[in-house]
Amino acid sequence: MIDFLTLDQARDQPLWRRPITLLFLMALAMPIAFFTWYALLNNFVQEVADFDGADIGLLHTVREIPGFLSFLVVFLIIVVREQVLGLVSLVLLGAATAVTAWYPQLTGIMILTFISSVGFHYYETVNQSLQLQWLPKDRAPQILGWLMACGSAATFCVYFVIMVLWEPLGLTYNTVFMVGGGITVALALVAMLAYPQYESPHPQVKKLVLRRRYWLYYALQFMSGARRQIFMVFAGFMMVEKFGFAVHEVAGLYLINLVLNMLIAPMLGRIVARFGERNALMFEYTGLVCVFLAYGGVYFFDWGFQVAAVLYVLDHMFFGLALALKTYFQKIGAPGDMAPTAAVAFTINHIAAVFLPVLLGLLWLASPAAVFVLAAGMAFVSFILSTMIPRHPEEGNETVFVQRLRAAE
Repeated sequence: MIDFLTLDQARDQPLWRRPITLLFLMALAMPIAFFTWYALLNNFVQEVADFDGADIGLLHTVREIPGFLSFLVVFLIIVVREQVLGLVSLVLLGAATAVTAWYPQLTGIMILTFISSVGFHYYETVNQSLQLQWLPKDRAPQILGWLMACGSAATFCVYFVIMVLWEPLGLTYNTVFMVGGGITVALALVAMLAYPQYESPHPQVKKLVLRRRYWLYYALQFMSGARRQIFMVFAGFMMVEKFGFAVHEVAGLYLINLVLNMLIAPMLGRIVARFGERNALMFEYTGLVCVFLAYGGVYFFDWGFQVAAVLYVLDHMFFGLALALKTYFQKIGAPGDMAPTAAVAFTINHIAAVFLPVLLGLLWLASPAAVFVLAAGMAFVSFILSTMIPRHPEEGNETVFVQRLRAAE
């Protein structure tokens, strides 16, 4: 029999059955499948399917279509509880990842990528909504930082195993995909059976919500999605294509990122809590402008792989401050808007993702440096938008323009 508990009742449960613990379990489960796929992808598609820059761009465009369709979550939660939908999505992600190596052709890889992407993006949409509903506002930045660290620890294990055991054990793509995807499926099933259903104190609006007062949040999400695509698609591909990194070498680079993330992510949460979303995001975007321009320099000035590797690590660290976007909306959003706005925000975040990878894949064939210069321009636009966040955002005080209008009155 399924238990239904309010958040107040859940506080009396053993620590392992509380909502925050479930969030940590999900934060542990998702990266195992996703980053198993991500760690092997660039080498797998080059060695098995002979992908070039245009092919990888097309694949990532297909991968981002479910992200663009994340608004459909609003309609799904009319008939399926958010918590259940999130866990079912994890099962879908894990299962599709597990069989990736079974279909080593362009069409098969794209179909399985699409299926796993449905699981990933619908999980992420629901997970963000549950985080904003279940976490207290005064502790949200710190807990989000710890959740990031937990995800990084899980990803660390994935990359560590690949880097250390790939060559000594003669691991194959099929074995690693099967194990990574299978673990995620198993953890999601445990979460379904072991945890009660938690009732949020604020019923969520089960329809699409687009509010004028959230315009700055929407704009920041759009730019974040466009900019993130360049990092996700081309930064890792550069290490393989330009510098010839092998599977275990790519995994080693990711491993460095994860060790730093585990150490720094809790600090990032405290930084956001201490200095505010505005300052945190301005700092992130300033750093990203510099990093992307330097990426262009790797091609333009033919800098070595050491410089590219350092930039990759810095790039990943700056993206950690994106948790400030979540807490910014948690402060300005109405309690009942968390689920529908999370769905709409994911769709907005993926508008550029639907067409940008394939177009930039074609640009990549002509000039890889131009791709990264374009990313620097996107980061600069994000910086300008972040200056419009007030120092103390809340409902009725969503942008600095609200304050100025009140002062003028």
